[in-house]
Amino acid sequence: MNRNDVTEMIIGAKITKGLKWEAVAAELGLSKEWVTAACLGQMTFNKAQADTVGQFFDLPKEAIAWLQVVPSKGSVPTAVPTDPLIYRLYELVQVYGTTFKELIHEEFGDGIMSAIDFKMKLVRESDPAGDRVNIAMSGKFLPYKSY
Repeated sequence: MNRNDVTEMIIGAKITKGLKWEAVAAELGLSKEWVTAACLGQMTFNKAQADTVGQFFDLPKEAIAWLQVVPSKGSVPTAVPTDPLIYRLYELVQVYGTTFKELIHEEFGDGIMSAIDFKMKLVRESDPAGDRVNIAMSGKFLPYKSY
């Protein structure tokens, strides 16, 4: 068994049980965004969280142990994503990446936005012209330091 096997078990149980990520997150008392990333193998659960997830998805003990192992992060298998939704996010960075960079540097100075000290929230926005996806990302600013 490996972490990918555990991810497949979780997705299989989610489908079979008709669960939503929000329900798993509520059980853990964490955001649906972080819990989804963790269930998909991108974050590490602590023991109590792994035990809860294991019960929620009826996972064997070996799978629960894998939930506590620090993963290799990065879930896109190719340099340019082929999944249409993931590709659109990639395209967004290709088109607006320099704009994000320019505006962040203008507002904060020379540095980066952390993907470690990070929060994300995804919500559906009703719109008469067609519902919209609203993704808010918030990362701590990390300035480059002189040494």
